[in-house]
Amino acid sequence: MDDNDRAIVSFTGLAHALVHTYELSIPIFVVVWLTEFPVTTATLGTVVAVGYALFGAGALPGGVLTDRYGSNTLVTLCLVGMGASFLLLSVAPTVPVIAVALGLWGLSASVYHPAGLALISKGVEERGTGFAYHGMAGNAGIALGPLVTALLLLVADWRLVAALLVLPAVGAVAYARTAEFDEMAAVDTAGEASPDGGEASDESRPSSDQRSDGGESNAAADGPPNSLRDFLADSRALFTVGFTLAMLVVMANGLFYRGVLTFLPDVLGGFLPPVGDVLGLFADSPLAAEFDLASYLYVGLLTVGIGGQYAGGKLTDRIPTPIGMVAVFAALAVVAVLFVPAAGAGIAPLLAVSAALGFLLFALQPLYQATIAEYSPPGDRGLSYGYTYLCSFGIGAAGAAISGYLLSTVGVDGTFLGLALFPVFGLGVALALWRLDGGH
Repeated sequence: MDDNDRAIVSFTGLAHALVHTYELSIPIFVVVWLTEFPVTTATLGTVVAVGYALFGAGALPGGVLTDRYGSNTLVTLCLVGMGASFLLLSVAPTVPVIAVALGLWGLSASVYHPAGLALISKGVEERGTGFAYHGMAGNAGIALGPLVTALLLLVADWRLVAALLVLPAVGAVAYARTAEFDEMAAVDTAGEASPDGGEASDESRPSSDQRSDGGESNAAADGPPNSLRDFLADSRALFTVGFTLAMLVVMANGLFYRGVLTFLPDVLGGFLPPVGDVLGLFADSPLAAEFDLASYLYVGLLTVGIGGQYAGGKLTDRIPTPIGMVAVFAALAVVAVLFVPAAGAGIAPLLAVSAALGFLLFALQPLYQATIAEYSPPGDRGLSYGYTYLCSFGIGAAGAAISGYLLSTVGVDGTFLGLALFPVFGLGVALALWRLDGGH
């Protein structure tokens, strides 16, 4: 990668890591909140789902703003908002205040993915490699967030831990203000070929900022009503058959991702030996009372996802992405069905099935991210990733409520069997996308 590529990947990698640091610290806090407050898994799952839903719902307006104002400003605002939300969380005395703080976090974090991914797709020449490293940085945050949170909870109250997590956002904002790069370095002005026919280019499908008679955006010339008209026109042009199928793939992934991860630390605790059996002579130490072995296994599972992100990103440059998604969805369905029997068979099978889940869950992400880039024009790339994360994190947030309900009604076995339906659905849609591409 050249200097511009590296600058963009460094900038987006840092922000991506922090977004997921906060996102995946929440399930660790969930374990504490279940004991701190008189609340059921169904109720708390719904509270968490609200924040995660806003994480997705804000992606669409975030994508529109990205196409208009560029990525740097949007990413910086994202970092500021996330820090503020965890500051509020640190003083939350009740579950409703926790819901407000998580909602603020969701809205703030929601603009990152359309802004960051649009920047990579338009500014990085080595797109597949850029997505791979970007995904790896995200998974580093995904693993680091729960690990740091779990370690801090050994020695501090959860409210103090939430306050300490504000500090990385402060540092990231300072770095973001110094980052310099060309956001459009990788855009081919002659257009990019659309996989399902025609040219997916700024000329054939211009964004609202590019449709004007005198070089200015229609929004600036004609005001908000025309901005809405341009948004609707861009959206209609964007939703080709291929893009629509890609959105269904993203939705299936989001529902499974959120459904599995939200209560996974609590679920893993039911399959692990008592802490005393693990710590031995240290079982009676003060730290042992706060030691949660399941949280560390959860961190290990997420760390394995770094390898999945790298593998998935590299595959996007070597095979058709629908084929890669078919393979990963099929494997995820198998792992979901086998997870509880394997986990109950002993510590070695539990570690193996957890590693497989972590690897596959994150290998899928760069594959669908690259697919979105193939089915959208550069001028509407922010909008396309806005719709992507509306489906992934917005609709996908329902997975938290679904898993919370299933756990409270049919237990762990029934929950994993129910969640397995999502990768089965994704497998079918990915096959349809492959056939749309002509089977190659």
